[in-house]
Amino acid sequence: MNRSHRFNKALNLTHQEVSRKVAIHEAGHAAAIYLGNKQKRLPPVFFQIFITPVNGDFQSSRFLSNPNIKYIANIEGGRLIHTLPSSFGEATNGFSSAQIKAYQHAFEADMINILSGPLAEAKYITQRDTEMINPRLIYLNALHYFGGTSDIGCINEYLDCFLTDSELRQQKITELFLAAFSFVNEKSNWRAITALADYIVSEDKSIIECNEIIAVLEAAIHEPASQASP
Repeated sequence: MNRSHRFNKALNLTHQEVSRKVAIHEAGHAAAIYLGNKQKRLPPVFFQIFITPVNGDFQSSRFLSNPNIKYIANIEGGRLIHTLPSSFGEATNGFSSAQIKAYQHAFEADMINILSGPLAEAKYITQRDTEMINPRLIYLNALHYFGGTSDIGCINEYLDCFLTDSELRQQKITELFLAAFSFVNEKSNWRAITALADYIVSEDKSIIECNEIIAVLEAAIHEPASQASP
């Protein structure tokens, strides 16, 4: 969940839009890690959002607001599977059927959480262009256009130790892609994602702590629909 940005007028986005899409991307990851895992009754994990200048210049106190800074925005932590095994079979050798099922559940949840970042950015951009997001419009490889290159790389690393059969891999990634799409597109989840993105941009800090993220997401997810922003 790591990406690099340089502001460039050729993107045909204003600086404000670039800042917000970065925030939306990271908020998509964060919401899936916290809310998605919670909805699946998975154990909580610690994570933070880091916005780091590539040149290491921490003298500037404002990051997303500065159009001249090239930076990396990423989630640190947040994985249920801390170290990928050489193979799923090796990792679960000697496990009971219940333990294998739990491990696979965590494995797949991590992949959904990774996919949720670029899918959130895709939803934001398609809304900006007054289009409706749908799985036929936004497919896996299209996520390269929404800051998802490193995310897709992570997904492939998970799949490499999970499934070797190409047909089964395709079936699984389609299943997980649709699950991530459904999470991002669900109204209350999207409200939480946009609320966290607003917080990231307005606070404009280099580190958004885990407790801050959770507080914003919890407030947004429980906000009555009548009071929510459209």
